[in-house]
Amino acid sequence: MTEKAIFGAGCFWGIEAEFRKVEGVIEAISGYSGGHAKDPTYRDVCSGATGHAEVVEVEYDPSKVSYEELLEVFWANHDPTTPNRQGPDVGTQYRSAVFFLTPEQEATALASKEQAQSKFKNPIVTEIKPASEFYRAEDYHQRYFEKNRVARFFSF
Repeated sequence: MTEKAIFGAGCFWGIEAEFRKVEGVIEAISGYSGGHAKDPTYRDVCSGATGHAEVVEVEYDPSKVSYEELLEVFWANHDPTTPNRQGPDVGTQYRSAVFFLTPEQEATALASKEQAQSKFKNPIVTEIKPASEFYRAEDYHQRYFEKNRVARFFSF
């Protein structure tokens, strides 16, 4: 039996690649969530008008990796203290977010956020909200660093 989790950590390319390295992760899919528009495209999301964040939907085997461990990967691979920004990427689509799918995920994410705060000088601004519909990003965004070897030298 597998479970899913949805994380927004700025541009989805880097965090997707990091989750793919985790033993127990079956799939990591770049996409969009947290907005109000139906079937948004990358261009729509980049406009800021849809309210979506760039996210990664992670399918995982909880007997091999816990949700807590996935949250540790999330906190370690982006700056959760910058609102609507990761590195040079600026806009609401780059916000830090955990979109929970169950009450247990919500409680775990809130506790993890509190624990992670000790590792950061500035306050964590990550939003923790109920998941809305997940929309898979266009194919050229999937496994981007694997397809575009030079891009990994510019990741954050």
